[in-house]
Amino acid sequence: MGISKHPSVVTMPKAERPYPSILSFLSGRFPAIPPEIWEGRIREGKVLDEGEQRITLDTEYAPQRRIFYFREVGAEPSIPFSEKILFQDDQLLVVCKPHFLPVTPGGRYVDECLLNRLRTSTGIEELAPLHRIDRETAGLVLFSVNRGSRGLYGQLFMNGRVEKTYQALAACRPLQEPGSWDVANRIERGEPWFRMKTVPGAANARSIIHLVEVRGALARFVLHPQTGKTHQLRLHMSGLGFGILNDRYYPELQAEREDNFTTPLQLVAQRLRFKDPLSGRDREFVSERKLLWQPGVPGE
Repeated sequence: MGISKHPSVVTMPKAERPYPSILSFLSGRFPAIPPEIWEGRIREGKVLDEGEQRITLDTEYAPQRRIFYFREVGAEPSIPFSEKILFQDDQLLVVCKPHFLPVTPGGRYVDECLLNRLRTSTGIEELAPLHRIDRETAGLVLFSVNRGSRGLYGQLFMNGRVEKTYQALAACRPLQEPGSWDVANRIERGEPWFRMKTVPGAANARSIIHLVEVRGALARFVLHPQTGKTHQLRLHMSGLGFGILNDRYYPELQAEREDNFTTPLQLVAQRLRFKDPLSGRDREFVSERKLLWQPGVPGE
């Protein structure tokens, strides 16, 4: 049994009265975990409130408040690819993440996540990711080393002051000409809960997409997300008719299966640029990870 040394967090959303019990909320939010497992975790003191006090079965639901819990998994999959530290100082740690490895604990993954691997290899318990990329996506992730400056760097991402560049491969018509698209729409959580969808309403997601090269039936794209919604680039590419190679969620949700390490999602977070809030210097970090033109060969 793998048990996380560090708690995960979930926020209780707004709800209509009468409020659900915390047990029913957790069971509904994580349907793969039986209610009796959550009940056991609560009784054993493995579920805490924001004050680090144990939640009981009688604790009242509190909208917009956070719940901390210690993840447990039975057989944790092993991800046979390694991360690479590209830069480290007293404020930041910059890492190139491999495909298939989650940034933080989630689902069946506790120790096999980038955060916990780095805590083990660096000995820095205060590490915290400043942003996220999908488990299936490879590339750059920035971590805060110093709790005192964490908010300053976090604000860069929250306020859209980090220039992000991704590379992607997608199927296209052999005679497709290079071009550019400015995609803006509204993205919200869909069904099942881990899959996103576009809906009518004010735009909350924007991406600048450039088709830069075509080889046969495949094309290479350079992507600049202007916002940071979950699965934004995957959804925007799919909406243009360029589903990213080996995407199991978009445009159609494929049947659940074990990871095929020979067919990683062909999406890489390649470059991050920003003005350092402490020094005022321009900072730029680049991943050397490459995408492959032949489907079925891992980009590792």
